[in-house]
Amino acid sequence: MQNKVLILDFGSQYTQLIGRRVRELNIFSEIKPFNNPPKDLSEYKAVILSGSPYSVRAEDAPHPDLSEIKGKKPLLGVCYGAQYLAHFKGGNVEKSNTREYGRANLSHVDSSSPFLDNISTGSQVWMSHADTIKQLPENSKLLASTHDVENAAFKFDGEDTYGIQFHPEVYHSSDGKQLLENFLVKIAGIAQTWTPDAFVETAVAELKEKIGDEKVILGLSGGVDSSVAAVLLHKAIGENLHCIFVNNGLLRKNEFDGVLKQYEGMGLNVKGVDASARFLDELAGESDPETKRKIIGRVFVEVFDDESHLVDNAKWLAQGTIYPDVIESVSATGGPSATIKSHHNVGGLPDYMKLKVVEPLKMLFKDEVRRVGASMGLDKDLLGRHPFPGPGLAIRILGDITPEKVTILQEVDHIFISGLREWELYDKVWQAGAMLLPVNSVGVMGDERTYEKCVALRAVESTDGMTADWVNLPYEFLQKISNEIINKVPGVNRVVYDISSKPPATIEWE
Repeated sequence: MQNKVLILDFGSQYTQLIGRRVRELNIFSEIKPFNNPPKDLSEYKAVILSGSPYSVRAEDAPHPDLSEIKGKKPLLGVCYGAQYLAHFKGGNVEKSNTREYGRANLSHVDSSSPFLDNISTGSQVWMSHADTIKQLPENSKLLASTHDVENAAFKFDGEDTYGIQFHPEVYHSSDGKQLLENFLVKIAGIAQTWTPDAFVETAVAELKEKIGDEKVILGLSGGVDSSVAAVLLHKAIGENLHCIFVNNGLLRKNEFDGVLKQYEGMGLNVKGVDASARFLDELAGESDPETKRKIIGRVFVEVFDDESHLVDNAKWLAQGTIYPDVIESVSATGGPSATIKSHHNVGGLPDYMKLKVVEPLKMLFKDEVRRVGASMGLDKDLLGRHPFPGPGLAIRILGDITPEKVTILQEVDHIFISGLREWELYDKVWQAGAMLLPVNSVGVMGDERTYEKCVALRAVESTDGMTADWVNLPYEFLQKISNEIINKVPGVNRVVYDISSKPPATIEWE
């Protein structure tokens, strides 16, 4: 793959958005830490420097060696990246008198520059920085300004090196996609060949070469990621793929039987394994969210290890890991970005398990996984299914896990999700679920005092789960669902609705 873009991550919260915007142009992007770039740069046709929470004026500021990039490949510095190029190449970066954050409009545009082709004066951009470039390097040219930021965009003379102090990757920059297209297609000359069909063709060929005649075990969940991974692997290795769907006792109501039935007719070799008692026994008495995740991950591995011994010549464990899983579990920069939470399918296998790991979707965002699935003919209802966490209801039951709590939450969740479908709201929501809170509240039912559980309903809209906003569900719907839950689920006497966005909250409560 020669038409790739390298994004060097300096720890910005927007770095992943840069990657997604580039891919929306049908160009493959790859994010690497600024302090550990690829040794071989030959396959990258352009490089983008991300923003950062750091100041270029700080002693501990990220300071990569760009000698093999600047002037040799098309280079675009975004926010910190632009300030870095200016500061270390003879310009002057100073602390801004006022924090430059939010919407701004271009007041000057050099229309003769191909970098700003089809971008006019007045175009809205998004600023997010505390420093500002006061003086450009001598061998550079001003391309664009806003009313408050004179040096909003610039170019180095004699090379395809550009800097912008705003963020083209966020939706608030109205011509951000056009600017990225100008840089990557018109200036860097990158072919727009990154499509779902192209991904499938490339991935199948790579999987065939990587796996050969060896057998693969895949843990199915019934969700989009593992299903698309299964079909992709099946295209590559056929009957050598052995799918296992594990009932961990933390699935939605009737999900174990329903998912097994769903896979009938897809041509996949699927085996159902009921290990619910094993998981619940291991989780008994444990309240810490991270510990619960790790227990579930360990038991999953143990179950797969047991099952792998029943498959002759099984050499691989396939997982439906996607890009946000990797990003949230492992610091993208090896420093500036924080680990948010662990994912049960990220981080490798213990030494005793002699299976190699294959993750065919680990470079895709959720929306890309859906498009790849559609290109392979997967059912639209399956592709439209809401994401469901790998640890299942374990991280939606705050505190310790008991069979009784699982039953309560399964009933609450079933009423909520069924209601979304009945009211034709399901497809308008990216992810929804219920949380069982570790508190009891006083209520009155049948003229008697009750002291029972409280549940929280959560519904968000998102594109890939990296950011999310709560969904403004109709009051009439929430009223009906609340009444139905309290009337039909013993042990619950209060329902609340979560109106937190991500960030600062996460989608799940644990």
